[in-house]
Amino acid sequence: MAKFIFKMQNILSVKEKLEDQAKAEYALELVKLREEEEKKLLLEQKKLYYEDKLTTALMDTLDLRRIRQLEDGIEGIKYDIYMQELVILQQEEAVERARERLDEAMKERKIYEKLKERAFETFKQELNAAEQKEIDELVSFRHGTTAESED
Repeated sequence: MAKFIFKMQNILSVKEKLEDQAKAEYALELVKLREEEEKKLLLEQKKLYYEDKLTTALMDTLDLRRIRQLEDGIEGIKYDIYMQELVILQQEEAVERARERLDEAMKERKIYEKLKERAFETFKQELNAAEQKEIDELVSFRHGTTAESED
């Protein structure tokens, strides 16, 4: 029996490897995004801590230097949060680009898999046609031999 060989198997294998790389890159970008979001969350918690301290300082005896330090600290953290939001936006864009590359790699792999499926279907049809031809020849030979022996 004939064996199916896909002529573009090497290309399909490369496309599968490229897809795997794109998946790994996408996962890495997602991990980085989660880390950046976690940093922002920590900054927001730190801001709440300073705001709490400021509220407490305002309730106690007025220590203007301490109040000013706390206000400056809060403003610094607000700036850090803003900068972290920019980092998160950049990372979200990186994730989106990685997702697009992954989608493209998946499409390319699927194209070659479809080509392989079609080639396999063609191979099966050709194999069936060859088997049918062989059966027809065998039947014709037997029928011809039977007809000759009756004569």
